[in-house]
Amino acid sequence: MLDAIDRQILSELERDGRISNKDLAAAAGIAPSTCHARVRALLDAGVLRGFHAVIDPEAVGRGLQAIIAVRLQAAARARLAEFARRIADRPEVRDVYMLGGSEDVLVHVAVRDAPALRAFVVEHLSTRPEVAHTQTSIVFEHLHAPTTASR
Repeated sequence: MLDAIDRQILSELERDGRISNKDLAAAAGIAPSTCHARVRALLDAGVLRGFHAVIDPEAVGRGLQAIIAVRLQAAARARLAEFARRIADRPEVRDVYMLGGSEDVLVHVAVRDAPALRAFVVEHLSTRPEVAHTQTSIVFEHLHAPTTASR
C-alpha cells in the first residue's frame, strides 16, 4: 500500500524526474535519507519503473504521430505478446498497448511524414499474415495526464 508520502514522492517525480533527492525530500516533508530509502523501495517494488527523458518527436524529425489499431487473425491471437514485442522494437514505435475488445493492439508511432507512416503500416502491419485489420488515426495533439498517484 502506498501512503501519502509515497504518493507525494511519485507525484513530484512524475512532474520532474530530475528533481534532486534533497528537493524531493523537502517536497515530501521527510529527511533526504528517508526519501532515498523510499525511492529505492518504490523502485524495488516495481511501483516506480524508472526514469526517462520525454523528447519532442517533431524536434527529431518525427513530426507525424498516429495511433494504429490492429486486429490479429483469430489463429494468431495466441502469439499476441510476441507480435507486440516485435512491433515495439521498431524505431518508429513510441508505445504499444495490448487490449481486450474488438482490437488486439494499439500502436503509437512517430514518423517523418505521411509516406513514412504508409510505409510503416504496409511493411510492418497490414501485409503481415497474422494481421486481419488495421485502422490508422492521426494524432493532432498529445496531452499527458498524471497518474492516480498525483491525483
